[in-house]
Amino acid sequence: MKPLAYPNVGTMLDRTTRLLKQHYLRAFREEGIDLSTEQWVLLDRLFTQGDASQTELANGTYKDAPTVSRIIDKLARKKLVERRRYPNDRRRYLVSITPTGRKVHERITPYVQDLRQQTWQGLSEDDFLRLQDILRHIRDNFEEE
Repeated sequence: MKPLAYPNVGTMLDRTTRLLKQHYLRAFREEGIDLSTEQWVLLDRLFTQGDASQTELANGTYKDAPTVSRIIDKLARKKLVERRRYPNDRRRYLVSITPTGRKVHERITPYVQDLRQQTWQGLSEDDFLRLQDILRHIRDNFEEE
């Protein structure tokens, strides 16, 4: 493929990401929930997979450690998550979703599911899987080894 054959892919990805975030934020606001999409991703990860270290959260969400730490700080101020020291390693923290965080997650999940449904409207499962493969391939082209 010629290098400039598809010059707008990055722009298309950026625009799509921004549109998705706008729709998520609107749904959160309409439900009276002060949550960013980045905060939702961590809250959802903790709800579905349980307690995790900050490193595990960073690795699982493709965010760097300082960004994850800031997101956790914001979620903790909102009483949606809590940090506690590992029993055997006082240098590390375990992050847990709080009962309030669970309630917020349960309240917003139907809206997220509706948005996901809208996102994939008109696309087949094969389309979805192919897109995942393509995006993974593009990411891998640039990811540090």
